[in-house]
Amino acid sequence: MIKRIGLLTSGGDCQALNATMRGVVKGLSNSVENLEVYGFDDGYKGLIYGKYRMLTSKDFSGILTQGGTILGTSRQPFKLMRVPDEKGLDKVEAMKQTYYKLCLDCLVILGGNGTQKTANLLREEGLNIIHLPKTIDNDIWGTDMTFGFQSALEIATNAIDCIHTTAASHGRVFIVEIMGHKVGSLTLNAGVAGGADVILIPEIPYDINKVAEAIQKRNKAGKRFTILAVAEGAISKEDAELPKKKYKEKLAERAKKYPSVSYEIADQIQQVTGSEVRITVPGHMQRGGEPCAYDRVLSTRIGAGAAQAIMDEEYGVMIGVVNGKIKRVPLAECAGKLKMVSPKDQLVKAAKQIGISFGD
Repeated sequence: MIKRIGLLTSGGDCQALNATMRGVVKGLSNSVENLEVYGFDDGYKGLIYGKYRMLTSKDFSGILTQGGTILGTSRQPFKLMRVPDEKGLDKVEAMKQTYYKLCLDCLVILGGNGTQKTANLLREEGLNIIHLPKTIDNDIWGTDMTFGFQSALEIATNAIDCIHTTAASHGRVFIVEIMGHKVGSLTLNAGVAGGADVILIPEIPYDINKVAEAIQKRNKAGKRFTILAVAEGAISKEDAELPKKKYKEKLAERAKKYPSVSYEIADQIQQVTGSEVRITVPGHMQRGGEPCAYDRVLSTRIGAGAAQAIMDEEYGVMIGVVNGKIKRVPLAECAGKLKMVSPKDQLVKAAKQIGISFGD
């Protein structure tokens, strides 16, 4: 009997996508005599427009250490999935037809929150779906860890490490902007690991005067520099109190003057303290390079867990990690939920205990 599975990677890329797909296919290859694997090009776009190719064992050889994704990826917003494309194509129906055309037993989808919501939509439409949690933000509800996070963390931490020497040499204030629009897990962990003096994350709105106080306190103590780890989505207390519509309007206005929140914060710091401020944005470097050893192991475990779920014919689940163990989490329970950083998180408390300011 032939087992047919589809694979697609959607949303932003990260270092361990290939390693995870390898785990799925190797896990199945050792249990299934006749296995057919179809890879969809550029995420959901390939599923919608029927762009795919059959993959062989050779395609998964040597990719454990390879970053990015051999299938390519794209962003297909969940909120537009029910909206016909420019030619009037029903995207959801098109995805279903591609699935049925290939007689797939299961579609394995690797991606973050938006990807997961569409995966759940396809589950609701009757397809056999397994979702694997990928994101450098580690913000997917229902799993302790996402693959890609630890690799990105090493890069973000290294960026802060590198800034230390030049900051000390010139006696400046440096801002390192870390990826994370809604959740600050990457910034929090990189900030602590890199020895940042101030950490600003979306979950803890900041007061710029408190940030300035932290900088001035270091200056009075004879410290020549201050390093801030700032999440892309860091938000001031004033902005956090605005209605959602008003905040979006303010972001649009800010974009006319500043490339990102870090530049606005730098301008405010210079005005309040008179300190010279420099900004470093590692950007997409955080998604690039080889997966770290932790992610290679995690991806292999998650991939093998997906293979076993397919063998057990248990679909409609995300393969996550809970208390160190691989667990099948129903998509209906986790789709659409974000795992935020709690202001009472133990790491936040530890960071404050050693003197790191969150500007609150």
